[in-house]
Amino acid sequence: MSDPAGVLKRYEDVCEEMGVKPAPFIMKVLEKEKDDQITDPKDNMDIVLRGNNYLLTNTRLTDSDALSLYKTLANNVYVTGLDLRYNNLTDEGAVHIGKLLEETCALRGLNLQSNDIGPAGAENIAKALQVNETLVSLKLNGNKIENKGGMHLAGCLQVNTALQELDIGDADLGTQSIIALATVLHHNSTLKALCVNRPLLFSQQEETTVHMSLMLKVNSTLKELHLQKCDIRDFGADRLVEALQHNIALTYLDLSCNRITRDGAKAFSKLLKLNTPLEILDLGFNRIEDDGAVSLSQALVSLNSNLKTLVITSNNIEATGLCAIARAMNTNTTLTSVFIWGNHLQELACVAFNGLMESGRLDIKDTDVKPYIVDGHVLLAELNHGIRRHYYWTPFYGSDAE
Repeated sequence: MSDPAGVLKRYEDVCEEMGVKPAPFIMKVLEKEKDDQITDPKDNMDIVLRGNNYLLTNTRLTDSDALSLYKTLANNVYVTGLDLRYNNLTDEGAVHIGKLLEETCALRGLNLQSNDIGPAGAENIAKALQVNETLVSLKLNGNKIENKGGMHLAGCLQVNTALQELDIGDADLGTQSIIALATVLHHNSTLKALCVNRPLLFSQQEETTVHMSLMLKVNSTLKELHLQKCDIRDFGADRLVEALQHNIALTYLDLSCNRITRDGAKAFSKLLKLNTPLEILDLGFNRIEDDGAVSLSQALVSLNSNLKTLVITSNNIEATGLCAIARAMNTNTTLTSVFIWGNHLQELACVAFNGLMESGRLDIKDTDVKPYIVDGHVLLAELNHGIRRHYYWTPFYGSDAE
């Protein structure tokens, strides 16, 4: 099976052996890949079976479809990516996915986002990852694998030496599993991106943040870390800053939707002055206010040459703070993207960002606002631009389609 036609033939044979009718959705996708191969030959193939693609299907894949896909793709060397997001796969389907991971010799990307996989399904996938040597990216976000599932995935990272990207955000993780993941990453030297957004935490002591900080102090491979909705406060921000002063790898830190105020922003200002490798800092949906924004701008004026993207959306910032950020961009040549919507966009701030765009210093694709003029007054309108714009939703056509 070195081309889409071979994969399609194998799928039809498997369905015949199982005595089931081929799924129209899978057939349609494979036939399209077969036609595309004629005009645009490729050495490998990603099978994209997104259940919310209304242009291709009005039904979602189930566990029986996962079984037929497993039998089709086991030992396949042509298919390197499998996208099954927004389907109806349960723990039973995860068993078949686990068997596929155990037997595959080519699969590098697996997206199971927003299915119905629970702790038992995560356990099967984690056990398969202990022997898998090919998978580089695994996305399980939106599946309620809970604390137990998170613990199993943390355990597999002690053994697995291939996985580089793991997304288990919005999965109802608990304190124990977050701490376990942080502990494993003291020694894991292959994982480069981790997302543990929105765990279910019941303590005010920020234990998870402290353990993540301790990990960042010694980990030298993790480049991307997402900690949205982790109840991080200024104490946690201070711990993270202390750790990141010694970190030589992290380039993307996502702390949006937490409880960081101006004191936490001042701590990050000190970090930015040290010119660490950090390139993307997301502080959106916190409450850093004017004082926090001014502190960040002071670090960006002349002491930082690495940060490329700053997100401060919805932080209760008024004209003083926003104008300070705009002035910093006039002298800082590295910072190219700034996202500010959701703050108090008073006229002075509108004029400042309008000036940045008119001068060409800030490209409209690198921000989430667009200036317009009414009765001689400059105002800013919101643009559908965000740093993780297509995280849960991806268009099916147009320039933004994958």
